[in-house]
Amino acid sequence: MTKVLDSLNSALHRAFSADERVYLLGEDVLDPYGGAFKVTSGLSTTYPNRVLTTPISEAGIVGVAAGMALRGLFPVVEIMFGDFVTLIADQLVNHIAKFRWMYNDQVRVPIVIRTPMGGRRGYGPTHSQTLEKLYLGVPGLRVLAPTTLGNPGELLYKAILEEDEPVLFIENKLLYLNSIQNQDTLPEFNITIFDNLPASDKEKVNSNSTESFSLTIQGAPQPVLTLVAYGHMAELARQAVNNLAYEFEIFVELIVPTQLAPFQIEAVLASVQRTGRLLVTEEGTFTMGWGAEIIARTAELLGAHLLSANRVAALDLPVPASGPLEASVLPSVEAIIQQARKMV
Repeated sequence: MTKVLDSLNSALHRAFSADERVYLLGEDVLDPYGGAFKVTSGLSTTYPNRVLTTPISEAGIVGVAAGMALRGLFPVVEIMFGDFVTLIADQLVNHIAKFRWMYNDQVRVPIVIRTPMGGRRGYGPTHSQTLEKLYLGVPGLRVLAPTTLGNPGELLYKAILEEDEPVLFIENKLLYLNSIQNQDTLPEFNITIFDNLPASDKEKVNSNSTESFSLTIQGAPQPVLTLVAYGHMAELARQAVNNLAYEFEIFVELIVPTQLAPFQIEAVLASVQRTGRLLVTEEGTFTMGWGAEIIARTAELLGAHLLSANRVAALDLPVPASGPLEASVLPSVEAIIQQARKMV
């Protein structure tokens, strides 16, 4: 089966082949190294003039890429570790995301910034964080997070060639070696793809509408809880859904979005209207998290239809390098199960 890593790498090769305006910038992206996690492997060999290895200056890399995008190119930036997106905040927040609005819609900045996020590999406090929540409220910026469901490479390909807004593309490290899943590989689940648009707007579907996935146990009774997760946390959430069904007879509908911002909440609302309960899980820290926003919006829109809501997230602590300590800080399958059981 195809791995997420191979899907992303293939998408980059397809994008380079499809349009000569696609460039890649990043640290250590040249072959034979091919990037810290090998997503860019083979690109510099095939397209040596369009893969640019850079000094260690994330702000500089993104600034140069912004200029390239303004001049009509399609730059893809690799930030080696997601922890370093703190260094690109000025370029991304104060410039790239605002240029369209500052210059009366006369310019576009079609830049894709890819970066691996997350822990569980023992990399320690400065290489294991989940920091995308720092960018979720930035106007003019899309934040995407592939999962094993659907086609992660296609999500990246469309972001590069079909999106004229800046994109922050979050790749959880543990997803790279996971296999892509579908209805054939997950026969115990009923998988529904939700395109996040009302029926009256189906003809308007384009790259600005990304998929959410709904998973329920095949043949199960009506779910009594909606569970929402993205990226690698969706893998843990799927394990929890299985465990809850077969050990505790608690049936859950799992919603997995691929666009974190601007957030398209329709799939969540549709599920919560059926279940009445909402549990959101994320690998980022608990306080001021993505999950809090999802719950707040759901409460505002559904009111009394939302019977209860809760969150599972990382503790508000740095991520330790020690394996056992890291596991105690980051959210687990068991933590999801325990919280779901309390709610039901």
